[in-house]
Amino acid sequence: MAYCIGDSCISCGSCEGQCPVGAISMGDGQFVIDETLCIDCGSCAGQCPVGAISEG
Repeated sequence: MAYCIGDSCISCGSCEGQCPVGAISMGDGQFVIDETLCIDCGSCAGQCPVGAISEG
């Protein structure tokens, strides 16, 4: 199951650079994770300063 970014995202971008497969990009006002590319590594979740990323 892919990770997802919740509403508490502050759009800081710290997660985007952590994704080894480039599954994270800026969406409409906040970052989003492409579930078809996500490999469930969790690198993004560990980087998020507000804990907005969780397993979906």
